[in-house]
Amino acid sequence: MTKFVVVLALGAGLSSPAMIPAAARDGGNFNGAWSVELVTETGMVCDSRYTYAVSVQEGAVRLASASGSASVSGRVGPDGTVGLNVSNGTASGAISGRLQSQSGGGTWKVSSLCSGRWTARRQTTRTAQAD
Repeated sequence: MTKFVVVLALGAGLSSPAMIPAAARDGGNFNGAWSVELVTETGMVCDSRYTYAVSVQEGAVRLASASGSASVSGRVGPDGTVGLNVSNGTASGAISGRLQSQSGGGTWKVSSLCSGRWTARRQTTRTAQAD
């Protein structure tokens, strides 16, 4: 709802980007835990799939759990645009795409070695309530 109101206000000339709440301006609408799966579509030297748990906080992305020397740096924009650099050992590459409220996807590439697609799902924590 905040995004809708912000778009209407900007469209009507009633606000400036500086007046938009920081969370909406900095990708904060995507805050939380995400499960990301990278699937290799081309290339022989990469595993068929990789799964990572990442955390988004005010647009900044970091690994929540990693094996070995994996690292992620980059951001999610206010519109959900994803731009990340990833590395695992000596290999490094780029991830691009878009997140929506509960899921997302795009492409990834590790130099000329391999490439593929990725999907993401927002992780939710549900609390049981006693009657």
